[in-house]
Amino acid sequence: MDWLLIALTITGLTVFEIVSSVDNAIINADVLATMGEKARRWFLLWGMFIAVFVVRGLLPWLIVWATTPSLGPIGALLATFSNDPAVIAAIEESAPVLLIFGGTFLIFLFLHWLFVEEKACGLRSEVFFSRQAVWFYAVASILLAAIVWFALRVNVMMGFSAVLGSTAFFIIHGFRQNAEAQEARLRQPGVSDLSKIAYLEVLDATFSIDGVIGAFAFTLSVPLILIGNGVGAVVVRELTVRGVDRIRSYCYLKNGAVYSILVLGTIMLANSFGFHIPAWLSPVATFAIVGYFLYRSVQEQRRGAVGAV
Repeated sequence: MDWLLIALTITGLTVFEIVSSVDNAIINADVLATMGEKARRWFLLWGMFIAVFVVRGLLPWLIVWATTPSLGPIGALLATFSNDPAVIAAIEESAPVLLIFGGTFLIFLFLHWLFVEEKACGLRSEVFFSRQAVWFYAVASILLAAIVWFALRVNVMMGFSAVLGSTAFFIIHGFRQNAEAQEARLRQPGVSDLSKIAYLEVLDATFSIDGVIGAFAFTLSVPLILIGNGVGAVVVRELTVRGVDRIRSYCYLKNGAVYSILVLGTIMLANSFGFHIPAWLSPVATFAIVGYFLYRSVQEQRRGAVGAV
């Protein structure tokens, strides 16, 4: 991997981490506004450490280690920088199992947003799909059946990994829904700052999983994922403190995040079935999609400003 591609990959990872954590930053800011100064400082310092080094640091390494146990813990961390033919062969053999897991998870995430979640509709098609929420489970089930059917023809573990991807989506989504439902309760008087910090840490962990899994569409290199996601997490924390109002004003930024998730999930599935996808495509597609919806958001801001006048 040359230096230009490394820089492109890290930048893509950082941008994806930021846009996929928009909702997280907004919720964090809302809850932090109800906390005492000491608790806010603690969360912004130690919460940053947990978010960057524990969740976003350990999770990608554990995923690679779990899918390629023969590498061992140190080998899993450094594997993609190794020139050992045995290590390269082990990564190539296990990569489809990892990629189909992540691809299934990300596409389910996109479908749930498209059919079920409330959104600022940036495309006309989104209005149509938002009215078809009842079809989410049917579409997701049929898609999973098709993925598993084709995966079983290649590798039994790929089929099992696809099922695990859908299982992970529903488990994590359930935790996230429950955590988000607690936000209104936490704003009420009498709730301790300790409870709010615990809530924010759980919510941050569930949101970080999207970014970590999506990162494998950019690269299988754990060190690069750690750098890109880590920088993104630091930026999100900074936006939580100083720029959350600006984030809110970009009404279609979440749309850019989920369409990036769709593209990255599709790339992961294609790679898992042996299709060669250029390494530069994931970051370039992310820049293009996020840039488009950022441009749409700015246009909407200007129309709102003109209307207000």
